[in-house]
Amino acid sequence: MRIPEQFRDHPSVAVATIPHFLLLTFFFFPWLNPLILAGENPWSEPAKPKKAEKFMQLPDVKFYLFGMGNRRKFLYLNGTLFDARTGETVRRWQVANETILPSQYTVRLKTSDGQIIIITEDEQAVWLQDGLKRLTLTEGPINLPEFKGHPNASLLRVLLHEILINIVDSKPVPNFLVYSKPWHRDAAMVAMCLEKTNNLHLIRPWILKLDEPFDRNNAGNCEPDNLGQVLYLISLVSDSSHPLVDKVLRTIPQFLKGRHLVGQTDFSQHPVYQTKWLKFGLRALGLKDTYEIPAVFDSYSALFWMDFKDAHLPGPAFSEGAKKNYPYLVWAEAHFHGWPPPMTLEKGPREAGTQQYPLTWEAHASQANYKAMLLISKEYVDRKICAPHSWHAAEMFLFLLDADIRPVPTADSTSATATP
Repeated sequence: MRIPEQFRDHPSVAVATIPHFLLLTFFFFPWLNPLILAGENPWSEPAKPKKAEKFMQLPDVKFYLFGMGNRRKFLYLNGTLFDARTGETVRRWQVANETILPSQYTVRLKTSDGQIIIITEDEQAVWLQDGLKRLTLTEGPINLPEFKGHPNASLLRVLLHEILINIVDSKPVPNFLVYSKPWHRDAAMVAMCLEKTNNLHLIRPWILKLDEPFDRNNAGNCEPDNLGQVLYLISLVSDSSHPLVDKVLRTIPQFLKGRHLVGQTDFSQHPVYQTKWLKFGLRALGLKDTYEIPAVFDSYSALFWMDFKDAHLPGPAFSEGAKKNYPYLVWAEAHFHGWPPPMTLEKGPREAGTQQYPLTWEAHASQANYKAMLLISKEYVDRKICAPHSWHAAEMFLFLLDADIRPVPTADSTSATATP
């Protein structure tokens, strides 16, 4: 996440920046805690969401992206097929009717002269069916499980698409339009999804070539959570002999305070989150783990739901602004606490009876180049939104894969619209 200034002073961020001696003071003398004096108790369990909410009304623009994995990226929008990275027009039709089927990776068109055009993507390629002609637009092997029998099978297929579409040249980026480089934090969550769907081969070359512990994407900062994230990523395709592992181990002491990590992640101190990632990465590689998760409140602790759930001090939940702009936070938080889905997907931002696409987004991130969304809509640029977003998609995907999660209510799985 790339937190702008307006959210950095929220208690969920600010508490994690309090020096440790003050946290101990507040623990033993709680009446001195400024958050309690302000009416917010950082040691009380955050309240469960009253109900699932729609956090963001995305721009009312009907489009679809093709080119999952390392394939060429295409954008279908208003009867035109573009190269999504260059803006080049590939095909254009006079369209009388279009049907976008996100969970089937398909767009069906009826032209003004009655011809049927089908653009579809499967495990082999992206295909263009134009009358009797079937053309290959781009190809490369990917795995697209159908998730048969799962109550959220349709959603899982769309979310997998929104993860795979953001892989470029083996690099898992948050959104391939507005970000040019991978973020280790996002990539680690994406990799969990790729492992579960047998798609790790898509990013294996990038992981094997990693040679630095930090991505330095947040204003050049060396973020300590990256240490555990790169160890985990390496564990998926290699072992402790990977040359970066030794470099990470030699770097750890630079960020140690006692037996836990310290330093800035998303411009704030998150020692619990950072240390949990380090322990997770070390254990994934079978390496010795002598580190201890500090007993302090950390607003990011609930983002790490994969392990170490008992090492958590409750406190304020994420702010409404954070929920709206960084929805992956609340999906991870809900996963950690075992809460119901935090977002309803009923009747998306378009007319009733349609399925929302894309399902995921991020907004007002400090390092995103929102001008690149102009190919889709100026409204995305003006409102500083990118969609789809791989970390958001990964958190939703992993949440819904959980066998104990109830189905998420959704509208119909097709979207049919007439073009004048």
